[in-house]
Amino acid sequence: MAEAFVYDAVRTPFGKIGGALSGHRSDDLAAHVVRTLVGRAPGLDAAAIDEVTFGNANGAGEENRNVARMASLLAGLPVSIPGSTINRLCGSSLDAAIAASRQVAVGDADLVLVGGVESMSRAPWVLPKTERPFPMQDLQLANTTLGWRLVNPQMPAAWTVSLGEATEQLREKHGISRERQDAFAARSHRLAAAAWDEGNYAGLVSPVAPVGRGALLERDETIRPESTPESLAGLRTVFRGAEDGTVTAGNASPMSDGASAAWIGSEHAATLLGREPLARIVSRGAHGNEPQYFGEAPVEAANRALARAGLSWNQIDAVELNEAFAAQALACVDAWGIDEESVNAWGGAIAIGHPLGASGLRVLGTLAARLKASGGRYGVASLCIGVGQGLAVVLENTDAA
Repeated sequence: MAEAFVYDAVRTPFGKIGGALSGHRSDDLAAHVVRTLVGRAPGLDAAAIDEVTFGNANGAGEENRNVARMASLLAGLPVSIPGSTINRLCGSSLDAAIAASRQVAVGDADLVLVGGVESMSRAPWVLPKTERPFPMQDLQLANTTLGWRLVNPQMPAAWTVSLGEATEQLREKHGISRERQDAFAARSHRLAAAAWDEGNYAGLVSPVAPVGRGALLERDETIRPESTPESLAGLRTVFRGAEDGTVTAGNASPMSDGASAAWIGSEHAATLLGREPLARIVSRGAHGNEPQYFGEAPVEAANRALARAGLSWNQIDAVELNEAFAAQALACVDAWGIDEESVNAWGGAIAIGHPLGASGLRVLGTLAARLKASGGRYGVASLCIGVGQGLAVVLENTDAA
């Protein structure tokens, strides 16, 4: 089996819902990161790209009809390059990278452009078709932005609770307090702001010009460096009442817009791209559990990936765990028994945002960059996924190998 490597990664700044990126279609955001990534390999013959694979969670709006293919065409790549789109909800773009690494491993590809995109601002309302013609009752629109919709009545009710209610159940299961959640959320904002100020994201983010809004969006739009545990403690709970609720808008990731992309390739891809790899993809892991406990699924996914790599947690130097909710992230950190300081040292999704299909490659690209910057050898990128799944990838810093 051939080795697979991450050669480069880039993303847009992540915009808040209804914010600076809301004027951009999903396929245009996807085309932006494709053009940016190709432009950073000026010696590349684009015809050498074997495939374009994107992750996308909704697929119900302007990104429909295979957004990977649309992004490739809009970016001006040769029409001969095939494209496919993967949906594993929040893990979609990490799944795209995993699929590409397997193509490389079996010799089907030398160079795959992977990406992910979501516009939660522009996710449409949908109207289901009627069971019979000329119905007399009113019909109800469904919002495709986030979570369950058009639910099959055969699904057990315990599985189809909202993501927020599921997180309340998870924090009850693991005894995670509101105070810990708010402290973790404040940490996310503080570290994200510091990482931007220190230039850590300079090579990872490509600015985007908002439609009709003037200045470039250069930084993630939802970072609030002034956040403190005390200020977050004043926010009201969203999914339950104050007497037994803990999840707020402050200790959960915001709905967002954005896109991400990366090169996954073989050793030969270094010649095609004219650059050395950032990291080697060591192993992969996936896991499913009860849908209402989706937040802890990364625990077993990452443990499986480490076992396949022949590694233990005490050999891991950096972890990038998507912060869907503070309680969910803390449940995983506690289960792994790792030092919280190794997790999301440049901030996480609570501060940066979580445009579903784009987040997987954000965590993978950030992990590769963190390993390079720190000199650490091994890292884990992982995400929880709605409907009870988790996904993980182990990376090795090629400089430390």
